[in-house]
Amino acid sequence: MLSSCPHIGHKVAGCLIFFSFLLINFAAGSSGKSSQSQDETRVLHNNQLDLREIVFVIQSQSNSFHARQAESRRAELLKQALSLREKPPVVLLLHSLSENEGDWSILPLLPYFSRSFGKNSSWIVFLEEETNVRMATLVQVLAKFDRNKEWFLGKSLCDEESTIIHHYAFAENPSVFKYPDFAAAWALSIPLVVRLAKKVRDEPHKSDFTIDLKHEVALYIWDNGKGPHLTAVPELCTEPDNSPHAQHCATTLSKEPPLCGEPVHKEDIFVAVKTCGKFHNERVPVIKKTWEKDALFLEYYSDHADSSIPTINLGVPNTERGHCGKTFAILQRFLSSAVPNTKWLLVVDDDTLISLPRLQILLSCYDPSEPVCLGERYGYGLSQGGYSYITGGGGMVFSRETVARLLNSGCKCYSNDAPDDMVLGMCLNALGLPVTHSPLFHQVVFIFLPILLSVSPALFLPNVRIIEVFKCNFFFKIPFFFLKHFSSTGFCSEVRDVF
Repeated sequence: MLSSCPHIGHKVAGCLIFFSFLLINFAAGSSGKSSQSQDETRVLHNNQLDLREIVFVIQSQSNSFHARQAESRRAELLKQALSLREKPPVVLLLHSLSENEGDWSILPLLPYFSRSFGKNSSWIVFLEEETNVRMATLVQVLAKFDRNKEWFLGKSLCDEESTIIHHYAFAENPSVFKYPDFAAAWALSIPLVVRLAKKVRDEPHKSDFTIDLKHEVALYIWDNGKGPHLTAVPELCTEPDNSPHAQHCATTLSKEPPLCGEPVHKEDIFVAVKTCGKFHNERVPVIKKTWEKDALFLEYYSDHADSSIPTINLGVPNTERGHCGKTFAILQRFLSSAVPNTKWLLVVDDDTLISLPRLQILLSCYDPSEPVCLGERYGYGLSQGGYSYITGGGGMVFSRETVARLLNSGCKCYSNDAPDDMVLGMCLNALGLPVTHSPLFHQVVFIFLPILLSVSPALFLPNVRIIEVFKCNFFFKIPFFFLKHFSSTGFCSEVRDVF
């Protein structure tokens, strides 16, 4: 479990969280806005840091929807520079910088940043597609730091307890290590970039897996105490842009999910649940009590046919790990006449909880005629020409086009217990097809806190993260207005009202 730092040390069990909402709605006249813009311009011109000394890097993706989102963010940044009467900064889209699959892991690009901007720039600022930037405020913030020194700036996160995705780092006191919240933007001074670029060239990153990039980047920069710690910058925020708490912020976050049109219809999604005989009575009932009702087409695939569920035996023996044989049998069945012809395939484990209505909204942003593989992205051997893959535990979404190309390529498992998600990643990489990351997919274990909510029905709280569900994987942030009262035991069977 992670938290924003320095607010650490509180315990999960027995906590009650109370929310109070302050609704402020001041009408601002056009003259007031004009005065504010003039003030920002005056402050910027009095500042010694020139906008051209900042290189913005949008952590974009090649999928057409995400590329459009990133282009829109770049246009907005350049528009701000124009309104401030400044010459525009460099704004880069990460996915367009090279053909290297591992560029999203940032470290392989450091030599390029050093070579291209090491002499004439002062800062590299990274931001996500959803990150809003108040440029004049950001310049003021960066100007506080000596550009000739090594700086690693961001909104500080830390672990409250050691976690497997961070390889149990700092197990005795995990909160001591701080790493940046990428959604709030983060920045490296050029002296640090230049030194790190030399390190990348001389000592390639040795980690095989890239799982939580923000933590791994922070570890690489810290370098066992040889490099700088993250410096927490309070003006780098993830507050909504219109929040009264965001008045001091240089960055804010678009909390609303993108609206790309009408949600995808239920009949366009086929859901495949992987299970096995020993979990028919333990895990399958949880799905039936929670989210199964939202699926029009759903099948359970097992090593044992059970008509009471029902499950389908694909003729692949169960394995303790990997499940590659079962997954590829599912892909083949998806393209066959045995199941309805749908545009999308969702593959989940039997311990995954999902919100299908939110998936329908999300998929409206993607074109099923394109090769789309969507979920939580991991990487393997990215610094040595490796590949990216969607981790199966958080759920994997495939367009029909992707499944067709995979199977037509001859891609197959080298054994039934091979890791299915990694084999799929290798195949997609060989075909030159991207995997697309969404922060709405998670492979984590959550525990419900007891929550007391007294919220006006007129209030809408989008994208508020559930604070943990015991023993289950969640891969869509579910708004708190779906929650009722849950006991601290928090078993999955108790969350039926969430869906």
